[in-house]
Amino acid sequence: MSSTPLRIVFAGTPDFAAASLAALLNTEHQIVAVYTQPDRPAGRGRKLSASPVKRLALEHDLPVFQPTSLRNAEAQHALAALQPDLMIVVAYGLLLPQAVLDIPRLGCINVHASLLPRWRGAAPIHRALLAGDEETGITIMQMEAGLDTGPMLRIARCPIEPTDTSGALHDRLAALGAETLVATLAPLANGEISAQPQDDALATYAHKLEKREGAIDWNAPAPELARQVRGLNPWPVAYTELDGQTLRVWQAQAEPGACTAAPGTILEQRRDALVVATGDGHLCLTQLQLPGGKPISVAALLNAHRDRFAPGTRLG
Repeated sequence: MSSTPLRIVFAGTPDFAAASLAALLNTEHQIVAVYTQPDRPAGRGRKLSASPVKRLALEHDLPVFQPTSLRNAEAQHALAALQPDLMIVVAYGLLLPQAVLDIPRLGCINVHASLLPRWRGAAPIHRALLAGDEETGITIMQMEAGLDTGPMLRIARCPIEPTDTSGALHDRLAALGAETLVATLAPLANGEISAQPQDDALATYAHKLEKREGAIDWNAPAPELARQVRGLNPWPVAYTELDGQTLRVWQAQAEPGACTAAPGTILEQRRDALVVATGDGHLCLTQLQLPGGKPISVAALLNAHRDRFAPGTRLG
């Protein structure tokens, strides 16, 4: 299906958004400008660092705009001067007021990493994993003033595998989002796509992640803790305490089993796992990180620190 090439303004910031921009660069459409968040301090030296979207845009000699807000008249006039047919927003990080939504001829569309109306908001990938969802996906949405409330243009589904981490699911959804976005443009430009309203009664909200959510409560059931470990990998990472120090848990699996020991007690050292009692069942820890160290397999950890993780030791 072909259409007249569109003049597109792209707005996005992280790697997830860069995947969609990269896909657009391989189409006939014209990217007339890229909007992204201002450079932020990063790393130990706290030097200003460009976003993944900005770096990709500069590699392709695209004009880059980095306003701190789109609510002022100056920023809106600059956007209108680009005369875009369409604005594509992917994990941009700034709210778009109605005045901005009204500028492009075809409005603004968003690539959202969930099956709306489930998991509107900032952290849909993580929340789907933490909740134990078996499926997620991509929704291409016509934007309106509400938070992820706009009518849906296209949906693509993605199963959540039992071993998925947020990092692995993020990468699959970034690729699926890019593919689904490109497939949406021609029918949108040709007026051959009809938007479907969301059912607000089914909406759930994906709150932004906080570091404190990584704290493991060993009284919780093992399947819930396994989802916590997977859902918070690679950030903020689940953690517990050992001898007053933070022990980060990067990988773990739940298994059934009756426990007489207190939750958080190490029950067994296996070749490749530490078996820990929980409120219901066992959690088998397979990749850990000691303070100042890197994430390593439990097999390697036990070679050097076997006595620290002796059966009977309490975590947390």
